[in-house]
Amino acid sequence: MSAFAFGIDIGGSGIKGAPVNLDTGELTAERVRIPTPQPSTPKAVAKVAAQILSSFTDNDLEVGIALPCVVSAGMTRSAANIDKKWINYPAADVLADVLGRPISLINDADAAGLAELYYGSAKDKSGLVIVTTLGTGIGSAMIYNGVLIPNSELGHVEIDGFAAEKRAAAGVRTREDLTWEAYAKRLQKYYRTLESLFSPDLFVVGGGVSRNPDKFLPLLSLNTPIVPARLRNSAGIVGAAAYSVSTPTTAISAGA
Repeated sequence: MSAFAFGIDIGGSGIKGAPVNLDTGELTAERVRIPTPQPSTPKAVAKVAAQILSSFTDNDLEVGIALPCVVSAGMTRSAANIDKKWINYPAADVLADVLGRPISLINDADAAGLAELYYGSAKDKSGLVIVTTLGTGIGSAMIYNGVLIPNSELGHVEIDGFAAEKRAAAGVRTREDLTWEAYAKRLQKYYRTLESLFSPDLFVVGGGVSRNPDKFLPLLSLNTPIVPARLRNSAGIVGAAAYSVSTPTTAISAGA
């Protein structure tokens, strides 16, 4: 990897960016956050991303961008918590044009997974690691022997007739005012389902809820070890930056 790169994490409520030291996984300056424009159309979002990049003087770095979309060959194929115009959209070309430079594009949960692989709880772990991000929805990253398998979308696994994220996302816990005990029962069913489908060697739990691992992880009874993520809110930025300079031997290409 190069020593430094720039990461931008595009979410449904905010767009965040900062330069990253790729030797340590640390941000080298305080991140800039701007609310996601509404509607969050591709060109409106691209303008905000360009604004964030231009706010840093050292902005000639490689740029990686994380999006809440399935990303394939530079196209965004889905849209989660973002405008539906992103579906089947040439996102990499449009973002590169607005930012005035080549960019690398990756799914936001996959970016978080790479951050945990390179610098966090998945580092040096063999076998199958499943990183889940519990937030407004549920994102996932599958990593096998250090290689990312992109666009897993395990928040959409159907359980009891519902997409899992409709019942077990952290946002659901907040909206329904669930106790940690009640929420843990939903997570128990979710992670048990993933165990039965994939037999992973490790679960890593990220997203905002990972700030409170003692509230729910001890309530889970699983065959698979489950640990909190380390990078938390900076994971998308760090993973996107790392992806911009990664090679096919460290990450299966998920974007342009």
